[in-house]
Amino acid sequence: MSTDTYYAKTKAPATGAPLIFAFHGTGGDENQFFGLAEQIAPQAGIVSPRGDVSEGGAARFFRRTGEGVYDMDDLAKRTETMARFIAAHKAAHPETPVYGFGYSNGANILASVAMNHPDLFDRIGLLHPLIPWSPDAVPALSGKRILITAGQRDPICPWPESARLIDWFEAQGADVTTEIHEGGHDLRQSELVALQSLLVAP
Repeated sequence: MSTDTYYAKTKAPATGAPLIFAFHGTGGDENQFFGLAEQIAPQAGIVSPRGDVSEGGAARFFRRTGEGVYDMDDLAKRTETMARFIAAHKAAHPETPVYGFGYSNGANILASVAMNHPDLFDRIGLLHPLIPWSPDAVPALSGKRILITAGQRDPICPWPESARLIDWFEAQGADVTTEIHEGGHDLRQSELVALQSLLVAP
């Protein structure tokens, strides 16, 4: 395990504060959500990695062959790499709650990690995720606090897929909160308010 696997912008948590992982969307980088996380939870530690896959110069966390068509072998490999990276940071801050949130491609890698390593995170925020496969059951997600946000007219993350993912997390027994708007792939203020509640509520 190594904390150097990804280039990342980091900040150590204050005593008693959580460690928050922030995952950017396609074309973003380690700066996309670092400031937002810092604004929402000033005392929290932050780890904001940069995706190590380039798609036409746009940073991503795993490869795809088309819009909504994932290279599943690459996703599996990079999920394990990311899980080891997260575990290394987690080990460096024992007894610290670990939260994560991501947008679009960042939400997808976070969801994949959570499905395969549910012990890594205490709370998870998935902003406009797209999981176009049928995950196996993950009973260890029971009781985890999960936020899922979506746009009902999102051309990148179609609403039926978002609804299916919400149903899946609820079927695992997770404590699911949603924030759904009538728009597209844009992040709206209501989603950021819901994310703030996830990251700072007792």
